[in-house]
Amino acid sequence: MEGSHQLPTSKPLPVLPAVEAAKRLAAFAAVDRHVGLKHKIIGIGSGSTVPYVVDRIVAQGAQANLGRVFVPTGFQSKELIIKAGLVLGDVDQYPKLDVTIDGADEVDDQLNSIKGGGACQLREKVLAEAAETWVIVADYRKNSKLLGTNWTQGIPIEVAPFAYAKVLTNLADMGSPATLPSGKPGLTLRMGKMKAGPVVSDNGMFIIDAPFPPELMAKPEELLHKIKMLTGVVEVGLFCNMARAAYFGNEASRHTHTHSLSHEPAVDKTNADADTDAVQDGTVSIRNNDGSVEQLQSVPDVPVVA
Repeated sequence: MEGSHQLPTSKPLPVLPAVEAAKRLAAFAAVDRHVGLKHKIIGIGSGSTVPYVVDRIVAQGAQANLGRVFVPTGFQSKELIIKAGLVLGDVDQYPKLDVTIDGADEVDDQLNSIKGGGACQLREKVLAEAAETWVIVADYRKNSKLLGTNWTQGIPIEVAPFAYAKVLTNLADMGSPATLPSGKPGLTLRMGKMKAGPVVSDNGMFIIDAPFPPELMAKPEELLHKIKMLTGVVEVGLFCNMARAAYFGNEASRHTHTHSLSHEPAVDKTNADADTDAVQDGTVSIRNNDGSVEQLQSVPDVPVVA
C-alpha cells in the first residue's frame, strides 16, 4: 500500500501508561495479523483494548477501508466506529463476518474466556459465532491458566428481568457461593454504580455475576451448557472453543520500549505446554488455538497491509 494511505512515520505514537501501552501493543499486533485487504466485514468488540483496534484499522488508510463495513457488539464499539469515520453495519444485515476482534475479562490456557464485564456478552457471542475468525486482544492481566483466577467477580449471565430471582436460586443450587473465600460478595445481581437499581444491558436484560469454585471452572464448556439450560437465561459470558488466537500485551519495565519500527518476526514456541504465565517485558504473547505460543518482540508504528 502506498505511503499516502498510512499514518506518517513522522507522527509518533503517544506515550501511554504501562498497562495502556500493553493494550495498544496487543491490539496493533492482532489487527496486523488478522485484518487484511481481503477482509471486508469486520466485527468490532467491546472493552478497554478495542479503541486501539479501531486506531490501527484507521491507520491502515482510506484505501484499505474502502468497501469495508464494521459491525459493533454494543454502544461503545458503535460510537468508536462512527467517530472514526468508518462505515457502520449491523449483524442483521451481515450475518457472516470475515473477522471479529474483541476483548476479554480473562482467558485460560485453552483459549476459553470470560466476557461480559461490560454487559455486552449476548451481542459479543453473536458476532464471535458469525465470524470466520474470532480473535481476542487484552493485556497480560487477563492471561491465566484457569478461569476465575484473576477475574473473581464471577461469570456474567444475562437474564430476563422477571426471572432473575429464580435464576439466582438455580445458580446457588449449582454451587455458586453467596460469599467468596476472601469475604467479598459472591453470587449477585449486578447493580448500577451511578444509578439506583440493577445494570440493564443493551438488550434490556439484567446481569447476574456468578462465581464458581475452581473444580467447576476447570470444565468451562460443561458449566456453560448447564447454565444456558436454565430457563430465564438469555446468554452466558463463557466463550468456549471459539477463539483462533489471543493476543496479550505485556507491560514493559522502565527500561523496555513497548514499540519499535523493527519488523522482527515472532519467535514461535511450538511446545503446547509452554509456560503461559503472564510476563511483563513489553512484548506481545500470542496463544493460538493449535496450542502454539509465540512472543512478538515488536510492532511497527506504521501498519503494513497485505
